[in-house]
Amino acid sequence: MAWVYPEHRDIAVLSVAGMDPEHRAVFDQLWNTARVGQEKRLCKDGADAAQGLDPQCIDWAAMSAIAGDHSCSSQGLLDAVENAPWILEVADVAAQLKVDLAKSAAASPAPTTPSTGAISDLRRQLESESARAQRINALRVADTRLQGVDPEYATRAGSNNAHFLLPRPSTDSSARDYFLAALKPGSEINAVGVYAWYHLTALQKASRLAHEQLSAADRSALTRAMLADEAFALHFMEDVFAAGHVAGTWGDVSQRKGTHDYYNENGLEVTTWLGEAKTMVLLGDAHMRPEDAARAAADVRLSLEQVLNVAAGAGGSTFPYTPKAPSQPGAFDVCKNNTLLARSEELKASPEAVALGVEVLKPMPVPGLGQGLGALPRYRSELGRFIGAAGSLDVRHIDGGFTGLEQGTGFITGADLSARVGLGLDGVLGEAGDGLVFLSLGYRGDSSSTNKFSNGSVAQQAGSLSSAIPARSGLSARLRMPFYLLPGDLLLLAPLYFISPKTYQNMGVTAVNGGLIPWQLGWATPVGRFQFVLGREIGVAFYGLQDDTSLLAPGATSGASPRIISFKSTYFDFPIAEYRPYRAFDTKQTSELRFQLYYGIDYPYGAKVIYPADAPGVGLHRVQSIGLRVVFDWRHYY
Repeated sequence: MAWVYPEHRDIAVLSVAGMDPEHRAVFDQLWNTARVGQEKRLCKDGADAAQGLDPQCIDWAAMSAIAGDHSCSSQGLLDAVENAPWILEVADVAAQLKVDLAKSAAASPAPTTPSTGAISDLRRQLESESARAQRINALRVADTRLQGVDPEYATRAGSNNAHFLLPRPSTDSSARDYFLAALKPGSEINAVGVYAWYHLTALQKASRLAHEQLSAADRSALTRAMLADEAFALHFMEDVFAAGHVAGTWGDVSQRKGTHDYYNENGLEVTTWLGEAKTMVLLGDAHMRPEDAARAAADVRLSLEQVLNVAAGAGGSTFPYTPKAPSQPGAFDVCKNNTLLARSEELKASPEAVALGVEVLKPMPVPGLGQGLGALPRYRSELGRFIGAAGSLDVRHIDGGFTGLEQGTGFITGADLSARVGLGLDGVLGEAGDGLVFLSLGYRGDSSSTNKFSNGSVAQQAGSLSSAIPARSGLSARLRMPFYLLPGDLLLLAPLYFISPKTYQNMGVTAVNGGLIPWQLGWATPVGRFQFVLGREIGVAFYGLQDDTSLLAPGATSGASPRIISFKSTYFDFPIAEYRPYRAFDTKQTSELRFQLYYGIDYPYGAKVIYPADAPGVGLHRVQSIGLRVVFDWRHYY
């Protein structure tokens, strides 16, 4: 995706607000015509700058936000606007997101503030991290709500590269060359191509409005379809002004997403097809500044005014009358088609249409070159397969010991070193997500417990030999994966992928982003990220597989000698919550530090008395614990 819903809508509102009186009058007239029969769902004002929280209707400006991200065609857009009850919920979420993003922007330190020393730099860094955390959390809440009301929200825009610019094939491409290449049948679907396709469709409908005598109902339907076509087109034009969508789409999915995210947040210097010497810096999704909105709105206004001119037969328009233009909104599906289709002969782009398209293209940023010399640097996200290593230290509090005869509570410290393989799916919707999947195998060692098998003098003098739980070592394994509703459900439901891939994919996206009950999304703060993770991860340690572990137990009767017991045990731990203060990621590898609060339970088995040989056996009991672990995790993606 590019701009988030409220940013798309703000650009459209700004474009209408900046129209001259003549064009604004035509727009208002057409919008009033389009509303006939849909007065309850379509707002009275086509671009309501004063619209606040809990919108009760959809204005034209919102259509460009719904397009692409919440619909796959102009036909789907208009159907959602007119009939879908959930679209008002989407508008409500977007209105709240606009408020929340404004708060995070207000909290950001001014980029031009000069440094006045170490304390000032530290305060500025904390302010910056605080504002960033606010933005992440605002998107976290909004994305979760949007996914709830529109289950295809996450997968719809990511199905192909329709929201991105095609990279330039060479440095000598002209605006016209690029426009024709982007619109050419069979070319990879792209933002300029989709814009041009639907803008042409809107212009052709506008020509019918200018030349045909229609009934009131037919004129209303045709006008509504035309405005929907143009709104759908403008969504993709607005995407062109987001930095991450200019940088190009080549590379694997990890590179595409990583490059997209990096430039949207950090900015990209670009030139336009006008050939001016002056450059500009773009930002992207959820980072829109007033200058970004104004720049995109000016080009949106130019495109919309072309449609208004043709519809009104004004402005010296020479656009040819297209009687074969359908009355229904466009049905070209940008989610299912990976290439642009050939238009029928009577609906192909005329020279006049190409000229209008090139006119709108010229203020747009020039995209980066394709793969090879001179290409923009690429970045990766944590998507894809990886191998890694992890080391951990932990301490846990235990209650008693295995025999059930021990006195008091104690502590055990431990260390683990493991290798792991897995799949990174982090940040499918945003940084709050957690799609980490891995299986690790390693070796673990524990110290003896601080509590003794008895309080007697012998036990106290025997040191670690008399610990309630002795020092042990063994093999360890750990599994982590997200879940939809219950831990492990994505594994159990895996056959659903072959029956209904889209359903299973949507479940996976929901799982990555906190689950059906989104209680496991990360919460960003200026000093790190907190997350509730119960059910996402399980660790197990196998003690005594190579050699039995031994412990001392009290004598069978009063005054009898302590017994030496050999046994094996299996220990399970379940992380409950975690805190991540540090995380670094470059183009192929990541390292991070996590603190985990966890619950553990130790199951002993195979107990037998070694000494005295004739002493009765001891029934061993499970031991529960609560602990804290610090984990250093390194992963290499490939």
